[in-house]
Amino acid sequence: MSIFELLSKNMQKKIWEMKWKRFTPIQEKAIPAILTTKKNIILSSATASGKTEAALLPILSDIERNKTEGLRVIYISPLKALINNQFERVTGLSDSLGIGITKWHGDVSATIKKKFRSNPTEILQITPESIESLFINYPNDVGKIFKHVEYVVIDEIHSFIGSDRGVHLQSLLSRVKELNETNYRVIGLSATIDDYEVVKKWVDYYDPDNVTIIEEKGSDKKLLYSLMAFKDEETKMLRVDLLEDIRELTRDSKAIIFCNSRSKVEEVTVFLNRLAKREGVGETYYAHHSSIDKKEREYVEKMMQEAKVPKSIVSTSTLELGIDIGSVDLIIQLDSTFSVSSLKQRLGRSGRQSGSEQTLQLYATDKDNLLQSLAIMELVLDKWIEPATDFILPYDIAIQQIISICAQGNGINGNELYRRIVANPAFHTLEEEKVVLLVKHLIKIDILELFDKTSEVVVGIEGEKLLRGKDFYAIFMSPEEYQVFHGSKAIGQIHKTPFVGENDQIILAGQIWKIISLDDKLNKCYVVSGKQGRATSYLGDGGRFHEKIGEKIIELLCNDVEFEYIDEEASLLLNDSRKVYHFKGLTRKNRAIFNDRNEYIMETFASTEVATTIYWVMKYLGVTVKGRDYYGRIKFTYDKNIHGLLKQIEDFSLTERELLKLMVEIEPFKTKYSDYLPKELLDEIYAKRFFDLEETINFVKKIDWIVVQ
Repeated sequence: MSIFELLSKNMQKKIWEMKWKRFTPIQEKAIPAILTTKKNIILSSATASGKTEAALLPILSDIERNKTEGLRVIYISPLKALINNQFERVTGLSDSLGIGITKWHGDVSATIKKKFRSNPTEILQITPESIESLFINYPNDVGKIFKHVEYVVIDEIHSFIGSDRGVHLQSLLSRVKELNETNYRVIGLSATIDDYEVVKKWVDYYDPDNVTIIEEKGSDKKLLYSLMAFKDEETKMLRVDLLEDIRELTRDSKAIIFCNSRSKVEEVTVFLNRLAKREGVGETYYAHHSSIDKKEREYVEKMMQEAKVPKSIVSTSTLELGIDIGSVDLIIQLDSTFSVSSLKQRLGRSGRQSGSEQTLQLYATDKDNLLQSLAIMELVLDKWIEPATDFILPYDIAIQQIISICAQGNGINGNELYRRIVANPAFHTLEEEKVVLLVKHLIKIDILELFDKTSEVVVGIEGEKLLRGKDFYAIFMSPEEYQVFHGSKAIGQIHKTPFVGENDQIILAGQIWKIISLDDKLNKCYVVSGKQGRATSYLGDGGRFHEKIGEKIIELLCNDVEFEYIDEEASLLLNDSRKVYHFKGLTRKNRAIFNDRNEYIMETFASTEVATTIYWVMKYLGVTVKGRDYYGRIKFTYDKNIHGLLKQIEDFSLTERELLKLMVEIEPFKTKYSDYLPKELLDEIYAKRFFDLEETINFVKKIDWIVVQ
């Protein structure tokens, strides 16, 4: 039987109507695997390779052939925008087979949700947070809803692995499975993935061999890439000639311009539109990030899909995932991404049409960004990617799930609560006695309440405050924000800070606005059009630095390779960075410690965990440490023998806990539920997430440290 014949008759008819000439390679592998086996499956292939259809064609065929009432497929996406974007795409396939679909997230009307609860459609598109809301708000319905689910499709599964949201989703799926009578299968879709063992355990912790990996690397598209430097140390503002270069590149192209912050997106959008206006062209560049109102973002996405003239989006990582904006000619990255996987994802947004090339323009605005951009680009060319990792000790996430489980059943026997947490694969790294300690502590601080006579645990008064909070469903922290309105039209959000006031001029959604009033009680900000604004600052972190990127940077500094894809200014900057390394004859086995009258800068280029550990070990040893940066440079003052200090680090014998005492006093650790952890567990999380003494000592020992005067 051919692959085509494996599909249902109506699906075959639909494919003929769509005038498909052939299946893509990933579809050829996925269709028989899904229809002829009962295994969980991970589909890993490049962006725009047809993974969504690779999963849906066989799943919808199976559902149509074996029709029963109720929900059969949960389709989980990391973003509401991705659900909205894909709804029509999925509906286009399902409608022709008489299969219903419902999307469920915070912006969907109560009427649609009520209709689904009373009569579930076969497919439910949903985010993890909305699954949580089902358990909390409709505990009497979830048993019926999840009873006959046969497939759980997880889109962009790589975005969940090793993250707090991934632990949350893993826990929720475990709870769904307890209500499920059909032993549902997981079908994961990912464009970028590595270390399949971690992924297999994430999908099926108790039987990872029951997870099949289907990987399709595909024929490599021709890649055109260039890196240019526009250094300006005088100000933090972008050089005008850099922005003029972007305008020149995008004048006749459809592009995504990626920036590493929302404020930079706004700054770039406004200036590029000023350049376009000077040429007599209308609005050409559009901002896209999470703080812009969803209707504005959806308008921009639709406009890009339908644009007949050159238009470009300036975006943060919101367009890194698979939101459809049509074909893109060019990807621009302004300063380095934080990871190799991120650059690969962004690069995959271009060259989607058959026979087209992938085109990437990188810009660097300082030496560090140049080195990191080069290192990450070289690792992309080496076909390396960050391996998937486990999330470390999710005690804080367990708190949210314990409250949720107690609320779902309106109370639960203490032993049963303990069993469910210990048996939940999301919490497999938690020691059983520590779970008991956690529950006892939550009872002590009134997050939970224990009825001694019945051993029943219910949500306590303090727990009710959390449970009834507007953002309980999400595991991540949300900063306090103003909702920004122009008249009655929602523009987006800005963070509440002391630096935002009436008459300030801000940039949001690519437009300049003047704040005319602030309502602190309702958290609303009203604006009118402005003339000269500044990009609003947003809170966020720069991600973690992987040791492989650091090793590649050292390799670049120590060798004398000339890169054909970098411009003259980038080449001059690179050679300037190399001078000391070449003069001292440093190799990849060395690291430099720069000394100026007992003022030192240690260039580790180590992982975030190792650099953090060195920093705090030095503090523990009494060194006057002045700071560290993202790249693992540690600045300190020391008036003794530096090699003696290195020997002390090598011989450091204290535990993470002992080292931790200093750190906790100076640099408090904060997650959404960390305030409710007993100190013992808080310290344990600290030690495991931020320190790695064993790896640090090995690193310091294996490096040949060179002091440069």
